[in-house]
Amino acid sequence: MAVTELHEELDVLVVGAGISGIGAGVHLQKRCPTHSYAILEMRERLGGTWDLFRYPGIRSDSDMYTLGYRFRPWDNPQAIADGPSILRYLEDTAREFGVDEKIRYGKKVERAEWSSAHARWTIRVRDVATDTLHTIRCKFVFVCTGYYRYDSGFTPAFEGVSSFQGRVVHPQQWTEDIDYAGKRVVVIGSGATAVTLVPSLAKRAAHVTMLQRSPTYVMSRPGRDPLSEWLHGKLPDALTYRINRWKNWSLQQLMFNLSRRFPAQIKEWMVAQVRAEIGDAAEPHFRPHYDPWTQRVCLIPDGDLFDAINDKRASVVTDEIATFTPTGLELKSGDVLDADLIVTATGLQVQFFGGAEMVVDGEVVDLADTMAYRSMMLSGVPNMAFTVGYTNASWTLKVDLTCEYVTRVLRHMAEHDHDICCPVLDPSVPEAPLLNLNSGYLSRALDRLPRAGATGPWKVFNSYARERAALRRARVDDGVMQFSSVTKAATARTTTAA
Repeated sequence: MAVTELHEELDVLVVGAGISGIGAGVHLQKRCPTHSYAILEMRERLGGTWDLFRYPGIRSDSDMYTLGYRFRPWDNPQAIADGPSILRYLEDTAREFGVDEKIRYGKKVERAEWSSAHARWTIRVRDVATDTLHTIRCKFVFVCTGYYRYDSGFTPAFEGVSSFQGRVVHPQQWTEDIDYAGKRVVVIGSGATAVTLVPSLAKRAAHVTMLQRSPTYVMSRPGRDPLSEWLHGKLPDALTYRINRWKNWSLQQLMFNLSRRFPAQIKEWMVAQVRAEIGDAAEPHFRPHYDPWTQRVCLIPDGDLFDAINDKRASVVTDEIATFTPTGLELKSGDVLDADLIVTATGLQVQFFGGAEMVVDGEVVDLADTMAYRSMMLSGVPNMAFTVGYTNASWTLKVDLTCEYVTRVLRHMAEHDHDICCPVLDPSVPEAPLLNLNSGYLSRALDRLPRAGATGPWKVFNSYARERAALRRARVDDGVMQFSSVTKAATARTTTAA
């Protein structure tokens, strides 16, 4: 297919118009107002995850005081918010700051090629509607695509699926025509998606069974934040938001640290919380085999999952699938689950950078051969940054810090007439995992992910407080990040020749 060359140059190209990309746009406008930029979005709407997922009950898995942006308070009384409310928040944010005018929809980045000689990226973009290709040149690429595939989720190869006479659907492909009213539904999985789906489906279904291979940690918390409700009207909304944001990320970090230091005690405490809600049904279905926060903990707003279990509208089965049957599932224990609809809430497929191929000076970049600098740039890859949120706290906490730091780098380059910035790895730095959870979807992708380091700016701290202090105080020219100028070098050569 022919590629149409566009005579367009940008200072920064942002890839993705989800919660990270919109945040990046706002930070660029506020902190780098002289830099030209555009946002390329593969889909036809902004919002990323919050527009893609349409399954019943879709909601945040962390509180909105920390999932919301630092620069724009969340003013909805729901602390654990539904997907449509979060999408409206993102739309309003993009509109308020003019970021919506920078988004180009239906544009999929397929290849990004860096030339050190020209200090430019050449980005090959496919127009989804017309299936045509064009290129854009830019000085810096900011990848805000998250870390999973948008076109398909992960579903194991179950035996006998084709024999099932009902419908099988992955939540990532949920459509409005799926009818579950008065029907027997089995949800396969026990993660955040499953515990969200079950109570929502149970409102209309005849019965919903959550079938899990192994238990997950779940915690109930109020859908509305008590402190926020008490402070409302007593303090300015912006100050109330800051107080709740500080309080919530502090509690998140405290729970994470306690879980790592006293795993057995925290485990018993968490299981006891569930037992107080549903009695003996907590055992064995809510007693995981792993320590707390080695996988993400699922939040249950206002105990809705426990209410569905207590009302007999939902139940939990811990077993493994032997095979699908025409009328449901046969389990390895020999038990049978009848079903009209089976939902495979079995996880995501990890994919960094939206699946685009990255090439540096003619060499294809293998992500597994790179190390992540400050969890936002890659060793040996110039003028490129990416966003990855926290695994033990809200995604946006890290996105805000990343965007602040990237704009500091861009301003430093402009002030010192640098064309190139690139983290250079010392081979003696010990390796460590980039994402410190052992969730299935991450374990399946370990051999394809960048590494982190055990020391210096390569280390992942998983602490918002520590990283906020470190990133705001850290020197941009720290010796690991190398800056250079093609323009200065060319001028020097010309002067010498003359």
